[in-house]
Amino acid sequence: MNLSSLGFLRSLRKDNRQFAVIGLGRFGRAVCTTFHKLGYEVLGTDISEKFVSQVLTDQIVSHAIQLDSTQPAALKEAGIFEFDTVIIAIGNYIQESIVTTLNVKEAGVPHVVAKASSEVHGKLLQKVGADHVIYPEFEAGCALARSLTKPHILDRFDLDPDNSIVELIVPDVFHGKTITELQLRTRYGLNLIAVSHDGKFEVNPDPKKSLQQGSAMVVIGCNKDIDRLPM
Repeated sequence: MNLSSLGFLRSLRKDNRQFAVIGLGRFGRAVCTTFHKLGYEVLGTDISEKFVSQVLTDQIVSHAIQLDSTQPAALKEAGIFEFDTVIIAIGNYIQESIVTTLNVKEAGVPHVVAKASSEVHGKLLQKVGADHVIYPEFEAGCALARSLTKPHILDRFDLDPDNSIVELIVPDVFHGKTITELQLRTRYGLNLIAVSHDGKFEVNPDPKKSLQQGSAMVVIGCNKDIDRLPM
């Protein structure tokens, strides 16, 4: 996460319960499904009648409309411009993605999230007003490479290019040692946030607690220091 992303997330209305998703391919459907499971109302749109029918059949949207999002009149008639947050989930059709983003921003939609398929695509989306650009394929590729090369790391949240919060399997050499004995801050420059116990995490664990082989721990610190941990 970078500072621009943080600023965007802070600007979102906390009471917003409605979202519009333009583009109902795999990514768009995943967004709709998650919104729906979390209890939010979602309007889905796509130029494909098949995709619109599918999300209605799957009941992952509140409403779905077939339309050409490159046409401002169609977006206006569908009520897209009345939404506080619109997700442009068109990734493979760059021209349509850019024109759609331009349409919703020029109409005054406060928060527009757009999916990009490349760095150039992302820059163009920002040029026409996208408030937040995401790169799902790139991020998924990075996550896969990390999971294959560092299987001991179960999950990772990048604070910035140099610092992260990671969940990892407790190293074998840490087994049976207390948090105090490990001296993670002194030896590795890392702070221990939580350790797992009986399937649940204990946040800010007791320094006298012994770590167990096969359990998990969550640490925060510099990536270089995280890489120095024994595995």
